[in-house]
Parts: sequence; C-alpha cells; structure tokens
Amino acid sequence: MSIEKIVEQALQDGYLTPAMEAEVGRICDNASELSIEEYMALDRLMGALLTGEVVAVPRKQFINVMEELVLTEAIARVAEIEATSESSLDVGDIAAYALNRLPPLYATTEEGANYQRQRAQAELEELISQQVSEAIGRNLDQPNDNRTPVLAKNTGNEVLRQVSNLLQVYAPNFEQKSQY
Repeated sequence: MSIEKIVEQALQDGYLTPAMEAEVGRICDNASELSIEEYMALDRLMGALLTGEVVAVPRKQFINVMEELVLTEAIARVAEIEATSESSLDVGDIAAYALNRLPPLYATTEEGANYQRQRAQAELEELISQQVSEAIGRNLDQPNDNRTPVLAKNTGNEVLRQVSNLLQVYAPNFEQKSQY
C-alpha cells in the first residue's frame, strides 16, 4: 500500500494503526527519495495527528496472562517428560494447542495481571493442566515433520533463554523486583 493510500485510510477511519505506521516506516526506509505527493501526504498525516483528527493506536499495551500460565505449565511438563524419556516435544506447539482451547485472560496493568493470575489459579488451574496434557499427548502421537519450530530444541539453558525472550516480547516493560 502506498503512503498516500495509508494516509487516506487513516483520515477516513480517524486512527493510524501500528500496522499502518510500520508500513509507512518501511516505505520511507526503503525509498531512496520520496515524491512530493508522499511528502504532502505525510505532512497531512502529521497535521491530523497533531490536531487529534487522527489518533495513533498504541502498540500492544496489554498481555494475555493465560500465555504465561500455559507456557509455565508446558515447560515444566515437557522438562519432566524429556528428562525421563527419549521423547522430544515442541513447547510452542503444545502451548499453541492449549491456548486455542482456553479463555484469554487479558490485563493492562500489573495489578490486573495479578488479579487474572489469582483468578486462573482459583478457577482454571485444572483446565489449564488438562489442556496442556492433551496437547502433550497429541504432540507425542504426531510424527516429527519438517516444520521449523518457534522454539528450537537445544540445551536446557538455551530453552530457558528462548522462553525468556518470548516472554520479553509479550511483556517488554515488566521488570521482576528482586526478593533480596
């Protein structure tokens, strides 16, 4: 999509989505020179943003606490299985399967996330465990195919690093407070 069409869409809708913003950035980064029409469209967009005619939709400002809970359960269960057998499991597949069968628990603040965690422990712990078990069973039953997993199989430390990176994507501003 061109800059002009993106700006036209933003003016029509009254908002600029992160995807629209990224596309404008990609076009600007890849162009050796912008046309006068593109500069005029960008100028119009900046003016509309400054006056409030167009609102920039912020990037993800929420997390799905269920992702954290399912990943924690899946990693613990996979580690147990892999330590006691020759089986190799895909944590990403297991988590995705379980998450597709569980309700989301979105939060926008740390207080909200804590509330959702407590709610899940009180009401959904058994269901989470059940869905992760079913996902593991399906993963064990399916033959290893040629897909490239999101979390590649490596050492325990490498898996922890990958999971840490994955969680950082979902909660980039979360800083764990030291208990010491």
